Parts: sequence; structure tokens; C-alpha cells
Amino acid sequence: MAGRTITDAYVNGRICYPWPMNYCSQCGEPISRAIPPGDNRIRYVCASCGMIHYQNPRIVAGCVPEYQDRILLCKRAIEPRSGFWTVPAGFMELDETLPDAAARETLEEANARVEIGAMIASVDVIQARQVHVFFAARLTDPGFSAGAETLATRLYDAESIPWDELAFPSVRIALQQFLRNRESGQDDLLVCEAPRQKIR
Repeated sequence: MAGRTITDAYVNGRICYPWPMNYCSQCGEPISRAIPPGDNRIRYVCASCGMIHYQNPRIVAGCVPEYQDRILLCKRAIEPRSGFWTVPAGFMELDETLPDAAARETLEEANARVEIGAMIASVDVIQARQVHVFFAARLTDPGFSAGAETLATRLYDAESIPWDELAFPSVRIALQQFLRNRESGQDDLLVCEAPRQKIR
């Protein structure tokens, strides 16, 4: 996953997202935490210009790429969870769709081009203040290799997936749903919450 994906809140083994704010990006004055009028949550609020700085979940888009009944996995070269396996995924950018983001991440992380299929899983990762969205995908050609943030890439059949070496619970959820759909011949969408994970 590109950049500090899954959680860019990872600092020295601790989750600290959202980043604390000290100054208003609108006027540069110090800000404080308060519940704005008409709201019910504590926000970062600027007493000088009245700007309310909302912090909302970030979207991670990814896919489960398949080629001749085998699944493409990437071994992460970055923290968190460097050295663990994942599907290609990363933060969605402005001005792109979810499928576009999943395809771009696959190209960046595995130098692979994919045809994006049905959405298979939407996973709330409350711990990291993120939502992870996964699609089924098909490699359009057998060419792939490790990108800049990837140690290795490999095709796995269902029986050899390294379940104990997966980077994140959401990756496990996506792979399991992909395999269930492949067995049933359906394009079912799973919506769920990921279990909490101790990042080390």
C-alpha cells in the first residue's frame, strides 16, 4: 500500500491519528478543542476566524487481482507491517474514482495492470479512522514485479495464501470474501468492521 497506508498514524509503534492541530490553516492563529454550536462532537475550532477543522475517515482503495485462478499479493517494504503480505491498496486521491484508485495502487505497488470488477468488501477500520474498500480484479497480462514500496510480488493459489503473514485484518477479510464469491459464483458485497490490531 502506497505511502503510510492503512494507517499514516503509525509513529514509533503507536497509533496517533488524527494528527493534533495547534494552528488554524485559515488564519494562522492558535486553535482549541470545543464542541461548536449545533454540533455534538469535539472539534478543532479557531476562536479568531471561527473556522471549524473537521477530521473525517480516510478512504483506502484496493483490489484482489487474479490471474489463472491465482491471487497476486505484495510483500510490504514500508511500515507499518513491513515484510508482511497484502493486496495492492492505498489512499484514494482527489479527482479519481474508487476503481481508478485501486487500479493505480496495483500499478504502483506491483507494476501490474488490472481490470477492476465488482466491489467485494467495505471494511470500517475504526482504529485507524479509515474505510477500506476492495474490488475483485483480473490481471490483464501476466507481467508484474515489486514496486518502490514492495519487497516482493507473487501469485498464490487459494491453498498457499500465507494467512499467518498477512499485514492487516482488512486484507484477510477481502481475501476471504473474494474466495467465497469465487466459489459461489456471486458478486456479494461484505460490509463489516475490522477487528482491532496491535501494530508493532
